[in-house]
Amino acid sequence: MHKTKIFADKNLKIGAIDQNLYASFLEHLGRAVYGGIYEPGHPAADKDGFREDVISLIRELNVPLVRYPGGNFVSGYDWRDGIGPKAKRPRRLELAWASIESNEFGTDEFMKWCKKAGIAPMMAVNMGTGTPKDALELFEYCNHPSGTYYSDLRRQNGAEKPYGVKYWCIGNEMDGDWQICALDAERYGKKAMQTARMLRWADAKKVDEAGAVQLVVCGSCNCDMPTYPEWDRVVLENTYEEVNYLSMHRYYEYRPSSKDPLLDFLGSADNMGEFIDTVRATIRYVQAKLRSKHNVYISFDEWNIWTQSAPRTEPDWVQAPALLEDKYTFRDMLVFGGLLNTLINHCDVVKIACLAQLVNVIAPIMTQNGGGTVKQTTFYPFRYAAAYGRGEAVRSISDCALFDNRFGKARRINEAVTHNAAAREVCVFLCNYSESAEEVELELRSFGDLACKEFVSMHSADMGACNTFAAPEAVLPVQNEPVAVKGGGRADVRLQPMSWNFLRFRY
Repeated sequence: MHKTKIFADKNLKIGAIDQNLYASFLEHLGRAVYGGIYEPGHPAADKDGFREDVISLIRELNVPLVRYPGGNFVSGYDWRDGIGPKAKRPRRLELAWASIESNEFGTDEFMKWCKKAGIAPMMAVNMGTGTPKDALELFEYCNHPSGTYYSDLRRQNGAEKPYGVKYWCIGNEMDGDWQICALDAERYGKKAMQTARMLRWADAKKVDEAGAVQLVVCGSCNCDMPTYPEWDRVVLENTYEEVNYLSMHRYYEYRPSSKDPLLDFLGSADNMGEFIDTVRATIRYVQAKLRSKHNVYISFDEWNIWTQSAPRTEPDWVQAPALLEDKYTFRDMLVFGGLLNTLINHCDVVKIACLAQLVNVIAPIMTQNGGGTVKQTTFYPFRYAAAYGRGEAVRSISDCALFDNRFGKARRINEAVTHNAAAREVCVFLCNYSESAEEVELELRSFGDLACKEFVSMHSADMGACNTFAAPEAVLPVQNEPVAVKGGGRADVRLQPMSWNFLRFRY
């Protein structure tokens, strides 16, 4: 049996891992909000209608930041509809997801929920039907202390102190023809630049002690768009000095009709890496062209596995229909783990990544209206990465075999290595994409004398296994015997076929 050798050196640093690499996303879509985080009358709901059982699971995931309120929803959303007395809020036709929006939950409720959950808000502004003026007024409502129309309106609505929102997304997927009032790159770039400039002027006194607001401009919504990566170049050339991040979105799916469905799906993580590398190169090109000393990073603010193709099941307009409630299989979890590794391995340029979404809609957490919750298979790799994938990512060198797939070639053993000097920990995340057990030799001598404290794996003979309300623990992580470390820094690990694995070492 071929033994894969993985070498990692603490001096070969990729970069610091921003805690916001483990962010998430909530959109007014299906039951993400209504019936997800918010369900007045539920046995676990507090006085504000927030489900405390859901908040408990979100805390377990260590989510630091949540993007809101969209997503496609934001391109037709008037934020003013969601503030003030609930009895007076208008019910609207919501065109993005063909639903009824009651506006019972809006900006103030989201901010209150964030505070209770211990999460920082990341607000998206409407660049579809909305204007730069609308964005400015939302900013004033959220961040200005007092003495103006919208800051005083916030105080009248019960929030004496400003919310201090630091992260702002200037629109969503404006290159997509499905987007309400989609724009071409030049028109969007100019509109985004004017919006960014106005928000910066309004932020003259800075949002908090850590500095100015952080602005995210829309990049290509996926790498299959015919305008990619030209869209990114044009938008950046219009906005470069005013923004901090360029957004990326990408979803992967299992395609039974493809030539080799399993291998094609397993190649997703390496394809994600190529997508990031191309966007990184585009950012650097624009920086060089503009002779700029300013750095723009990537906000990968939508990523996940997404398999459902028909979102609507109800014939009529209803509120909070069950949309995109994917049941994640063991196979999905394997690919999901590889995508997480890719984000960690690109942490020098990807500073924000938002798992889309957080509850019910293509999410790690599922709820029943009036009932309980379930942790999906993808819950567990995310929990371990967010808890232990901290500090710095270090470059790993591997001699593992490759396999062919629809994206090109990909690695049989997909890995990420992190070093948390403060905790004196080295963590290794491994996905075995081989149908046979694999022997891996880890070479970690540069970190000093190591001892393995934890070896967790997820393996199943049934690739279609998933956690449901009837069987909530069908797929769970297993605690294995810690591996022996030889010579202080070498360890041999046997990986089960088609498995996700996590090893934690201390020195």
